Amino acid sequence: MEITVLQIIGYIASVIIAASMTMNSIIKFRWINLVGASTFSVYGFVMGALPVGILNGFIVCVDIYYLYNIYSKKEVFETLELRPENRYLIRFLEFHNEEIQKNFPGFTYKPEMNTISFFTLRNMSVAGVFLAHREDDNVLKVGLDYVIPEYRDFKNGKYIYNRVKNRFIGAGFTKVIAPASSKKYVKYLKKLNFTENKDGMYEIKLK
Repeated sequence: MEITVLQIIGYIASVIIAASMTMNSIIKFRWINLVGASTFSVYGFVMGALPVGILNGFIVCVDIYYLYNIYSKKEVFETLELRPENRYLIRFLEFHNEEIQKNFPGFTYKPEMNTISFFTLRNMSVAGVFLAHREDDNVLKVGLDYVIPEYRDFKNGKYIYNRVKNRFIGAGFTKVIAPASSKKYVKYLKKLNFTENKDGMYEIKLK
């Protein structure tokens, strides 16, 4: 049986929509679902299957509506400083350990290493945790900069390195260094203007 171009488009649309359902991030889900629904809508109208075209056209509008709300919504960011023995912190790390290990293989929590540690809050919800320690007097070395999947849109990182950095400077730090723990984390660091140094670490100047 010969497969037509339209059938191929239909299969591609199905795969894209199926892929969107596997996304942990609501933003990634909306973008991928938008592409899949757009393709399916075109497929439906071209094939003369109006219910398919109209339904997916409606889904496109819904995705655009929610994406607009996500990107235009003004979020309130705050930090909540943590003591090394904080029980909620320890439980948080235990609960998210499997996901943490994917991005920071081999990470183990060492309370005595913490120079600066805090939760990042978005509209009072815990979005991530930042743990770092002093190295060579004026260098802040990141041990963990973990963001839970639904908040991985780089806003946490931009908040830390654009607004919280004044706290780092006030504590005497002139730069931040972070290990190339995983490909995803390196991509995140580069997005935040970190550059690779001669030791294979990624760093950013604070002033």
